Amino acid sequence: MDQQTRQALKHDQLADTAQHGLDWATENRRTLVVVSAIVAALIVILAVGAFIFNHRSEQATTAFGEAMQAYQAPLASPGQQVPPGVKTYPSTAERAKAANQLFLKVADSYGMTSSGKLARYFAGLTYMEAGENSQAESTLKDVAGSWNGDLSSLAKLALAQLYRKTNRDAQAVEVYNDLTAHPTNSVPAGTAQLQLADLYESENKPELAKKVYAQLKDKDAKGPAGMIAAQKLNPSATPSPAAP
Repeated sequence: MDQQTRQALKHDQLADTAQHGLDWATENRRTLVVVSAIVAALIVILAVGAFIFNHRSEQATTAFGEAMQAYQAPLASPGQQVPPGVKTYPSTAERAKAANQLFLKVADSYGMTSSGKLARYFAGLTYMEAGENSQAESTLKDVAGSWNGDLSSLAKLALAQLYRKTNRDAQAVEVYNDLTAHPTNSVPAGTAQLQLADLYESENKPELAKKVYAQLKDKDAKGPAGMIAAQKLNPSATPSPAAP
């Protein structure tokens, strides 16, 4: 087969392929129009959805900032002079109650945003600070079940504190062991182990506390938690200076 014949056949194949595509498009024109319309509609919906989500995220961030301002407001006794325009509270519990309502509002209104999820966690903390332990436990358990590992770990750590506060040390030990077995960026294993050792010390179980400190010292000798553990095991020792 000569070169001219091969080129002619190749051209015919391309022409046949193109014609086949045109024939199919003609036969399925209505389907193509419908599919194109659906795709265009989906693009519009996604664009509008992204705009709305971003707008709500900005609103959530602003509302969360206002809640944090209340949570971090200064305390002042009645009659104490404070700068004009500065909001103060007479006690930690009163401040926590005020901030709690703001955090709950953010969490309920913007629950799908990162600020809304974080607000739920702070709602649990402020419930606890206000002495409303039942609500604190329920809220923190909800956050502890979150798919966000860092936020879940923070909630579990707060739950352990609540268990200790309400004389449920056995449950706190379970949480600390779980956090040790499943460390995250927000709650490293060392942090959970230090809390566990502190619990044993508060229960007057120094041997158990020393065991935890010794394990932590061996596993994380140069880390912050390991250095704290070493200091706990030998309080008279002078801490080594940090490497430059």
